Amino acid sequence: MTLIQGILLGMVQGFTEFLPVSSSGHLTLASAIMELPSDILFTIVVHLGTLASVIIAFRQDVLKLIKGAIGLAFDGFKTRDLPSRRLVVLLFAATLPLAIGAVIESLVESMFESTLFVGCALLVTSAVLYTADRHGGGVKTASNARLPDALWVGFAQLCAVFPGISRSGSTICAGLFTGFSRDFAVRFAFLLSIPAVAGSFIFKLPDLLETGMSGLSPAPYIAGFFSSLVCGYLAIKLVGLLMKKNSFRYFSYYCAAAGLAAIILSLI
Repeated sequence: MTLIQGILLGMVQGFTEFLPVSSSGHLTLASAIMELPSDILFTIVVHLGTLASVIIAFRQDVLKLIKGAIGLAFDGFKTRDLPSRRLVVLLFAATLPLAIGAVIESLVESMFESTLFVGCALLVTSAVLYTADRHGGGVKTASNARLPDALWVGFAQLCAVFPGISRSGSTICAGLFTGFSRDFAVRFAFLLSIPAVAGSFIFKLPDLLETGMSGLSPAPYIAGFFSSLVCGYLAIKLVGLLMKKNSFRYFSYYCAAAGLAAIILSLI
């Protein structure tokens, strides 16, 4: 992998991780176009870049969550009805289904090599985004959302282990379908990505330590990290802006076009 390829793939990851268009699907397609083999190490590095971007973008929320978690631990969950502490509990509940993802992830690894599967999955993402934009949304926030709502969002996130299914898109749409307000659906989805990406890194760390970076140039990986961080931050701001303007359906159109292009590419 060259430095330029590292930057370009980092940009793809950064924009598509938070835009509801599937980062895994786009990384697969971009790698196929560049004729690059699957690189798990690079994938994890650029995911860490987007993890850093969401922490920076939501740093105030992250600090409140840390304080809330500490408060819950010290008082034995007696004051869990405070909004910041309720959000901690909701995010924890939504993270639980990822345990299933750790089990089935190895079963879907081969799908990352199939542009046909990615194309079909992007069409599914398109349909979900369009439906959620037209019929989803409510008034629930951290003050009145329920644990079943959070679990529903968590199981939607689980679907993102398949390439072409957007993590942000599935979690935002699930939040809208359960009655989250548009602002809270976006905020909850992005905050939920923090434990998801961090957990994935910890889960794969032993394999990374075993394989290492022997013979690999670090420059593309460093460039990919920072380009994904910057582009991820810009994508977060863009999603928040478009959600407020009820313009989410445009991502649906894009996913449909990308999905059809991927299917055509797979048949050539």
